[in-house]
Amino acid sequence: MRIAHIIMTHKNPNQLARLIKRLHHPQFDFYIHVDNKIPIGDFKSVLDIEQVSFIKNRITCNWGGNSFLQAIVGSVKEVLSLNKDYDFINLLSAQDYPLTSAENIYQYFADKIGMNFISYEDSHDSVWLEQAIFRYEKYHFTDFSFKWKYFAQKVLNQITPSRKFPLPMKLYGGSKSSWWTISKESAIYLTEILTDNLKLNRFLKYSWGTDEFVLTTLLMNSPFKDRTVNNNLRYIDWSEGNAHPKLLLAEDFESIKSSNMIFARKFDQEIDPLVLDKIDNECLA
Repeated sequence: MRIAHIIMTHKNPNQLARLIKRLHHPQFDFYIHVDNKIPIGDFKSVLDIEQVSFIKNRITCNWGGNSFLQAIVGSVKEVLSLNKDYDFINLLSAQDYPLTSAENIYQYFADKIGMNFISYEDSHDSVWLEQAIFRYEKYHFTDFSFKWKYFAQKVLNQITPSRKFPLPMKLYGGSKSSWWTISKESAIYLTEILTDNLKLNRFLKYSWGTDEFVLTTLLMNSPFKDRTVNNNLRYIDWSEGNAHPKLLLAEDFESIKSSNMIFARKFDQEIDPLVLDKIDNECLA
């Protein structure tokens, strides 16, 4: 059993190195996508760690833009093109961290080959699902850079009808859906759809926050639905009600430890290295 870990990063190269070292295992390979806005030279020290490579096709990622989904899908395609015998593709942020040893993680997934782990909201009264419709019904110019783009976006949305998702599918997604672990077969299926369906790609170009619902929707409307667990195995705290999850600190350690999750996010060792030290000493020892 072998896992390809794709790690999306844009800052804190030392924290990225720490993550990789803690997750290092003979059967794990690491592929780093450095946001194209960021000088890649800042991260080259991680190449000194075995089994680490850079994603070559770097994308400039804008928060909320479809560009982030493009970076994810492009990275997965690049890993698949290597024709290595992976059983899982695991998507991480460089601000994630393991909550158990690399060997425990290996053993956990070795018993679950062919399964997918991704979180989504399925409640009929989900606030996220209710609000998510605007992400594709309206035009969003997030990834564009022309002058007055948000004024143009507002005018366009006032004079045009609501857009309809181009595929006849039930929407699945959520605030935790961006990060996941999926089988190689599912990864191939998803990347083929997002490569071959030009109509869908054109539609998503003007959508917002697509990383939180597109892959989940495609997966849950696919033959892989019955092999998909509604749990991405990550502890993420959205309790503050902000656009970003809570930055986890040492004060959150007991909640993190008792979560029974495999990973947690998000951390910033420039702000609070103690929480990572506690994980190292009490969870990974």
